[in-house]
Amino acid sequence: MSNTITSTDFSFPGQKKVYKGKVREVYTLENDILVMIATDRLSAFDVVMPKGIPYKGQILNQIATKMMAATADIVPNWLISTPDPNVAIGHACEPFKVEMVIRGYLSGHAAREYRSGKRELCGVPMPEGMKENDPFPQPIITPATKAEKGDHDEDISREDILKRGIVSEEDYVVLEQYTRALFQRGSEIAAKRGLILVDTKYEFGKMKDGSIVLIDEIHTPDSSRYFYAEGYKERQERGESQKQLSKEFVRQWLIQNGFQGLEGQKVPEMTDEYIKTVSDRYIELYENITGEAFHPADISHIKNRIEGNVLKYLDKL
Repeated sequence: MSNTITSTDFSFPGQKKVYKGKVREVYTLENDILVMIATDRLSAFDVVMPKGIPYKGQILNQIATKMMAATADIVPNWLISTPDPNVAIGHACEPFKVEMVIRGYLSGHAAREYRSGKRELCGVPMPEGMKENDPFPQPIITPATKAEKGDHDEDISREDILKRGIVSEEDYVVLEQYTRALFQRGSEIAAKRGLILVDTKYEFGKMKDGSIVLIDEIHTPDSSRYFYAEGYKERQERGESQKQLSKEFVRQWLIQNGFQGLEGQKVPEMTDEYIKTVSDRYIELYENITGEAFHPADISHIKNRIEGNVLKYLDKL
């Protein structure tokens, strides 16, 4: 389990700064180029787990880049190239400080709010009489403010985003249009794989020329929830839990072992055997979401591999 990448300390030509998120590490270079490295870190309940998951970074990066290619005709994105299985290189831009969450079904956070008696989420009404995992009449957009390090993302309404000047109305209209178009395309792609895209989040940035582009990840199991379409209606009618494809299985394991990211709680030990099961599950997610076999990269010298591939690419620029 030692052949994982959980941190990086590269020094690329023209490097200006480095940002380290929960899972990705982003190197900003001269000429407004970003090198984004998907590590094998696993985050749940806004806490990074102590051990990495083999191939997780490769899986997230390759799903995201495939999905960006599959949606580039409807929404422009930041991506230029993927010179390594764990690496995406793209244009630097100014990220919007909101995450555009879109929900087709009453699941997850929305279902928990609904159960507590709320019939409005981020200023958007939710109909009476819904059961958990029922579809909304139309997908709803429920934005969240992007968390500063260590804080949880918070729900926010369209009205508050505009009132607080977080995003201009002109730009927000574009974000909404892009969000709905991406969710529609993502739902169509999922349907071809026998899946239902339940909910997801998108992040956007603004280029120097003023154009808005999709950034970060898209339609991965870390940013999205999927149900298996087969048996969905029957399970709903019987009031059973849906069979889902996301990293929810990790959250459930943590909950069963007494951890929900609350103060004073300790992350349970993940044995090598359990980590192997998580890695295998991520491979299963990859193959179900993309409809393709997973080809694991050589991880015998993973940092050397990544550095060599990035340098080779940058040398051609």
